[in-house]
Amino acid sequence: MQPDGNDVARPTASGPATAGGAHHEGPAAYDALLVGGGIMSATLATLLHHVEPTWRIGIVERLDELAQESSGPWNNAGTGHAALCELNYSPQRPDGSVDVSKAIEVNEQFQVTRQLWSFLVESGALPDPSTFVRPTPHLSFVWGAENVEYLRRRHVELVDHPLFAGIEFTDDPDVIAEWAPLLMDGRDRAEPVAATRAVGGTDVDFGSLTRQLVTGLADSGAVDLLTGTEVRRLRRTAEGWHVTAKGGFEARARFVFVGAGGQALTLLQRSGIEEIRGYGGFPVSGEFWRTTDPELVARHQAKVYGKAAVGAPPMSVPHLDTRVVDGAPSLMFGPYAGFSPRFLKHGSLFDLLRSVRLHNLRPMVQAGLRNLGLVVYLVKELLAGRDKQLRELQTFFPGATADKWEKITAGQRVQVIKDVPGQGGVLQFGTEVITARDGSIAGLLGASPGASTAVPAMLDVMARCFPDRMEDWRPALEKVIPSYGRRLSDEPELARTVLAQTSYSLDLDASTPPAA
Repeated sequence: MQPDGNDVARPTASGPATAGGAHHEGPAAYDALLVGGGIMSATLATLLHHVEPTWRIGIVERLDELAQESSGPWNNAGTGHAALCELNYSPQRPDGSVDVSKAIEVNEQFQVTRQLWSFLVESGALPDPSTFVRPTPHLSFVWGAENVEYLRRRHVELVDHPLFAGIEFTDDPDVIAEWAPLLMDGRDRAEPVAATRAVGGTDVDFGSLTRQLVTGLADSGAVDLLTGTEVRRLRRTAEGWHVTAKGGFEARARFVFVGAGGQALTLLQRSGIEEIRGYGGFPVSGEFWRTTDPELVARHQAKVYGKAAVGAPPMSVPHLDTRVVDGAPSLMFGPYAGFSPRFLKHGSLFDLLRSVRLHNLRPMVQAGLRNLGLVVYLVKELLAGRDKQLRELQTFFPGATADKWEKITAGQRVQVIKDVPGQGGVLQFGTEVITARDGSIAGLLGASPGASTAVPAMLDVMARCFPDRMEDWRPALEKVIPSYGRRLSDEPELARTVLAQTSYSLDLDASTPPAA
């Protein structure tokens, strides 16, 4: 059953208020209750409030602050994932050609996200874009003759596409040294190298963005925010869901979204919906090396991605990144593999064990057996010492010394294990939306590209859960996302207009205002 927005009243500290203003004890009542205080819930709350401003929306976060898990700035790379530099989105085919279809899809998704951010900045809901997004060139960098040829072919496939216009290629070491000096510092100039550069890349602080979105909605009364509230049970009722949390919190909700990062799997399992059967998860943690050394930071103003090692998972693609968090610049290199059975950085050591059910045991075992090479790779990485990690950094920055870097632990990710008909258990590296057949509950599983595609992911949730409302919502959605329902790849002029408009609004390229 979906919300009608008419008979759910605003909850108060003493219980929900009735339409006439009288108070009575009982669970708080919501049209939509969003579990998890990260970028996904923040984005969905923003969209729902825009299309249904009378709905009562609640956000429940288990920790005392927002965006402390995957959305936190040091728990992710902060890359505005547009596939400008991430080579795992453009694999090489057996015949040597390069498949860029996934790269185009990811870029399309990020442009949708940028349009919402642009609208919010223009409307004053996000007053200063520099607090969450900054222009940062995106580079791909490879070495070795075969990799150089691969990057050349990738550039040929992308350079004429409207979403990748202006992407540059060079195999000249001197040009690369101009683009990113640390890459060539101490490198043998006889070694074949190549790089591509997209100056329209971004560095994003998803933690700052999340806090601004949610607190803005809460301060205006559009959303009820409850922190320090850990949801433990989701029980289906005739009118939707009865949600209970540790500490005595209870709520009635016609629609529930579970955007709780790695914990989404467990909560969806507890809901008992049929659609979660066969799904499992494998937790993956990571570590980065970080430096705030002023000289090094000043010499590297870019996000530089390379190719993953043979046998390595896609999320292990090495990259040397400029980061700006709370106005302070730094460099970050990684990721280095880590492991914890926790599904959240602040989770329980029993998370993995508790997620195992009879319906997902076989797919999880099958996925493990099919990915023994990945298991071996992870074990080797976990056993690697600081000297080996330094050598990996030196493949990007030959002049690096360990004394200028510190190690930080990134956020937890839970990779999706899915029972695929005819294939059995398959380990997936993307994100997946799970929705109940009646549309009353949805959740998001998985990781990369994650936060950068929050807007299209949440539009997908809305389309699945409220299919009968989408046409009525179209005018409101087109206002915040001008390209809504259209593919920029198919309309080069629209693509140029959208890119120019969002770049200008977000102060990513304010040199020339977009054409009217």
